[in-house]
Amino acid sequence: MSAKRKRNYRREYDQYHGKEGPKKERAHRNAARRKLKERGLMEQGLEAHHKDGNPLNNSMSNLAAIPKKKNRRMQS
Repeated sequence: MSAKRKRNYRREYDQYHGKEGPKKERAHRNAARRKLKERGLMEQGLEAHHKDGNPLNNSMSNLAAIPKKKNRRMQS
């Protein structure tokens, strides 16, 4: 068995999470969740799903509240 290496969070942030694209997508995903909550469509165990897969498109026709398990399975 090989020893696991420690996760380098600083490097991970610098290479991905700290960049503008992912920050913008995360903000739009949060906005979509908030939009569905305001309309009373979010319940326990549901997540905001973007039908076209584009997190920047938060029109109501593109959003749906679906079970977490189904949403995670739809990753491309």
